[in-house]
Amino acid sequence: TGSTKSRMDKSGVKGGMRVAVMGVKDPTLSAELAEKGAVPVTALADLDLLFYAADNAAELARVGALAPLLAEKGALWIVSTKGKAATVKGVEVMAAAKAHGLTDNKVVAFSPTHTSQRFTRRKVEPEAAPEPGA
Repeated sequence: TGSTKSRMDKSGVKGGMRVAVMGVKDPTLSAELAEKGAVPVTALADLDLLFYAADNAAELARVGALAPLLAEKGALWIVSTKGKAATVKGVEVMAAAKAHGLTDNKVVAFSPTHTSQRFTRRKVEPEAAPEPGA
């Protein structure tokens, strides 16, 4: 039983969002984003959503440079090949993102051949008083 939600709905795409796509080879992605009213941007800053293709260690290593491009509540969707053809594992994608202060909070089947994982900036907790007896 598949969901009736489109991948744009699952990905949280809403009208007026500032969205960028890097390296994702998908014939209908741009049209789907436009249909939702997302605003494609080439100035990579203050992004609501960034779809980024990562299928090797070098591409995962760039995640650190991508995190600062996100708006405060922005999300990075790392799109990678799934199944037997996968060249990076989900745990590797998670480790790369977490190393740069991002936290994973959703996985979506992006296409029959690709999966996407959503990462957002870790919420910075206010400085708490030390625990008694710490």
